[in-house]
Amino acid sequence: MPKINKIVLAFDSFKGSASSTELADAARQAILGEIPQCKIAQFAIADGGEGTTAAICSAIESRVVECDTTDPLMRPISTQYNITPDGVAIMEMASASGLTLVEPHLRNPLVTTTYGTGEMILDAISKGCRTIILGIGGSATNDAAIGLLSALGIRFYDKEGNPTLELCKVADFDIREINPDVKNTKFIIACDVNNPFYGDSGAAHIYSPQKGASPSQVEELDAGLRNFAALVKTKLGINLQEIPGTGAAGGMGGGLLAFLNATLKPGIDTILEMIGFDKEVADASAVFTGEGRIDSQSGMGKAIGGIIKLAQKHNVPVIAIGGSVADDVDADKLGLLAAMSIQQGPFSLEDSMKKKNTLKNVEKTIKQITRLISL
Repeated sequence: MPKINKIVLAFDSFKGSASSTELADAARQAILGEIPQCKIAQFAIADGGEGTTAAICSAIESRVVECDTTDPLMRPISTQYNITPDGVAIMEMASASGLTLVEPHLRNPLVTTTYGTGEMILDAISKGCRTIILGIGGSATNDAAIGLLSALGIRFYDKEGNPTLELCKVADFDIREINPDVKNTKFIIACDVNNPFYGDSGAAHIYSPQKGASPSQVEELDAGLRNFAALVKTKLGINLQEIPGTGAAGGMGGGLLAFLNATLKPGIDTILEMIGFDKEVADASAVFTGEGRIDSQSGMGKAIGGIIKLAQKHNVPVIAIGGSVADDVDADKLGLLAAMSIQQGPFSLEDSMKKKNTLKNVEKTIKQITRLISL
């Protein structure tokens, strides 16, 4: 490699262990210990789930807005999102409709709703925002966003004409009461999955069990999504099943695309674009990235994949580190110069995930990598 003048640091969090910023801080310390004159560009990274707002707003000017809303069980809560000087609202559905807001024994995606996220969107619109960037990872819901849409004024009815928010019963809808400013608002949905709306790889079968659904409830939820998709196809002419990502966040991706003309984008692409990553990587000597576990899927729609794509555009090598590296990882196929585990020896998973151990191992690993590439 040529002389190392600049290194870009862009780590996804090691979930349950260390944050994106903490990992980058440890790496920075290691690099400067070996190459004191090295220029370092450091970014917080996420992929559309929790941490998306913080990742974007760590690199751009914005203000935090407090908002009273409701959680997935319609209990009052206070949450927050950010607004940029030019009126772009940046928010996460997880802050109002996320799984962590529901106690484990109360988790049931037949009951939980995205209504609170709709309230958060209305709050931003009332403050003059006409572009909403919404990260939809970490949901507690499987309602295809009809809770959110009802908060915006769209009404859903069963066959008898009674109001309903049960996907299996929805037979019609009415958009006449939608908040008029919603029609003039641009929605960009940041997500990290490409699942179809329903079926074996759809929202219910893949994700609802972790949200508390039993096997029979999974089938009921999937049937509801199929019913809703049929209604959307009949009345709006949109085949949600044919569009990748519509199954994200319990079908929220599909519901927002159909009713709000939302744009679905990989979360990492949205974040990298907003934080100006392309400009910083253009003159870099190398990019250091990583996530908790690196496997053969790491380059597909996840944070590392987006980083690799932009780095390759400028012929900048990417080195990834992880808490572990799966046996099936082929660095060349992923587009990496190298993929390395930070583990220094045999440790229990509990010890390995302790923050102090993770950061110490990151610093040691980055120090060795820096020595090698600076030869």
